[in-house]
Amino acid sequence: MSALIRTPFGFASTAGEVAAGIDLTGRRAVVTGASSGIGVETARALAGTGAEVTLAVRDTAAGERAAKDITGSTGNRALRVTRLDLADPASVAQFTAAWRGPLHILVNNAGVMACPEQHTPQGRELQFATNHLGHFALATGLHSALAADGAARIVVVSSTGHQSSPVVFDDVDFAFRAYDPWLAYGQSKTANVLFAVEATRRWADDGITANALMPGAIYTNLQRHTGGRGSGKVPAELIKTTEQGAATSVLLATSPLLEGIGGRYFVDCNETETVDRRSGTLGGVARYALDPDNARRLWTLSEELLAGAA
Repeated sequence: MSALIRTPFGFASTAGEVAAGIDLTGRRAVVTGASSGIGVETARALAGTGAEVTLAVRDTAAGERAAKDITGSTGNRALRVTRLDLADPASVAQFTAAWRGPLHILVNNAGVMACPEQHTPQGRELQFATNHLGHFALATGLHSALAADGAARIVVVSSTGHQSSPVVFDDVDFAFRAYDPWLAYGQSKTANVLFAVEATRRWADDGITANALMPGAIYTNLQRHTGGRGSGKVPAELIKTTEQGAATSVLLATSPLLEGIGGRYFVDCNETETVDRRSGTLGGVARYALDPDNARRLWTLSEELLAGAA
């Protein structure tokens, strides 16, 4: 097993600090869910490096406001706002079909958390559909654009919540199990990590790498279904600002230390250890979330589910 990746950054580092001194002029990035929360700060830090950034959002009015704010703080006018509803396969297909030219950085940031039981018109459980399937369709739809670069990076925002549940392959949509919002969330976040593992394996010859991360505990719109305070179990001293919460995403998107590195899971700007039991902390990645057999099985299942939605 290779050594864990260590960087000069940590818990308190901000996205701006991580991106300082990095020049991405001429590079193109897409950030999903970039109209609020850590998505805005991820997009801001990437814009600060000179990259052209597309804010892929459900609410384009909110996206335009975010883009204007980012331009005001960075001076970068190369920002685009494009509508994307990850729970809607047609919306994802429209986004990918309209993309032109290479793509250097894809940040799969958007998500929902612990929402009441809902299913898409295609019958998919909403958290799995939004957090995993939509991003899977986005990345595979943009594969040729990512491959055009020869060294593209995919950044996948997961969560320590993945330790709540593996992917239950025989019942991803809770057709038989009693629905539990945290189990559904955990399953979708495990799927995020497994996607990074398999994308890196499948697309290695294209120079594409994918890594997953836990951004930390941050109070954002993600907590709208939980009273604004997430699980409510995180000590106050472990709560991050949105600028700190975006730091690990920006590190994986920009740092020279991550060149050629993929299929790994990071917390607080550093690769975290593999665990076989719930760690009781915000660190650690469950072994099942890095398992290559699980990753291949999920990829096949995802293709089948999307084919059925077409």
